[in-house]
Amino acid sequence: MTTEDSYPNELMTVQEVARYLRLKERKIYYLLAQEAIPCVRAGKKWLFPKDRIEAWLSLQQHQPALDTVRGTPFSTASVAILAGSHDLLLEWALNAIHSPIAVKMTGAQEGLRLFGAGEAMLCGTHILETGGQYNIASIKAQIGLSPIVAIEWAKRQQGLIVAKNNPLNLHNLGDVIMRNARLIERQAGAGSQILLLRKLAEEGLSFQQLHRLGRPAHNEVELAMAIFNGKADAGIGIAAAAGQLQLDFVPFLTERFDLVMTHADYFEPPVQDLLRFARQPEFIEKAQELGGYDVSELGVVHYTRK
Repeated sequence: MTTEDSYPNELMTVQEVARYLRLKERKIYYLLAQEAIPCVRAGKKWLFPKDRIEAWLSLQQHQPALDTVRGTPFSTASVAILAGSHDLLLEWALNAIHSPIAVKMTGAQEGLRLFGAGEAMLCGTHILETGGQYNIASIKAQIGLSPIVAIEWAKRQQGLIVAKNNPLNLHNLGDVIMRNARLIERQAGAGSQILLLRKLAEEGLSFQQLHRLGRPAHNEVELAMAIFNGKADAGIGIAAAAGQLQLDFVPFLTERFDLVMTHADYFEPPVQDLLRFARQPEFIEKAQELGGYDVSELGVVHYTRK
């Protein structure tokens, strides 16, 4: 069978164009992120007009090789970005192994959007969904048809962070409203902000009843620091963030924090180095030191799409 017979359609999918160009699918997604390959988008699906791909290929004879795009080496390291939710243990581990992965704390929903658009190698997410499930429905809604896998990073205690010794005696969101406590929020789309809205609904409370500060915190440490410095009385966050500043913590639930990536990137050195380090005694000790972490199922696959 000839190449021409193998691709009778005028529009090719990511998988088809990868085979046609004899490249890995990961490289096609990187080309998309660089806006360096002709394509069209139908809903959440990328399609590649065959005639435009052939014209583009002919131009490559007078351009740098496919392994170099706009002067940037075509490697995982050049686009190794972790978007999405903030996690103290994950950030510490990346620093400890001098990982090339850069952290871009955007909140869970925005992180999934960036990942789906090919602008991040990994996404961290902890979105509480209907029925007490985590992340999967959000992943399906935000990301197209690319081959992806979601693995567990950790389970974390999530709840109400308050000042040391809990001077306002805050134990739930009803107490926060009744005592007019100043609540610092997370940005829209952050997993903690989604939890806040769900807890309010569970307790029959209104978002408008909260005494909210004007500017949200964009990561766990920023939220805890606002409470430590007396700028806020409470906020939704993880036990580890409270522990870092010796603040009090009122647990609400144990959540699951997942890492989302493509199948190809799962096997790349940055991800494998991180997972290898996560099995070392030093990592286990750090998780225990931070507090509020359960890493016993780190690496378990919770969702995959081929």
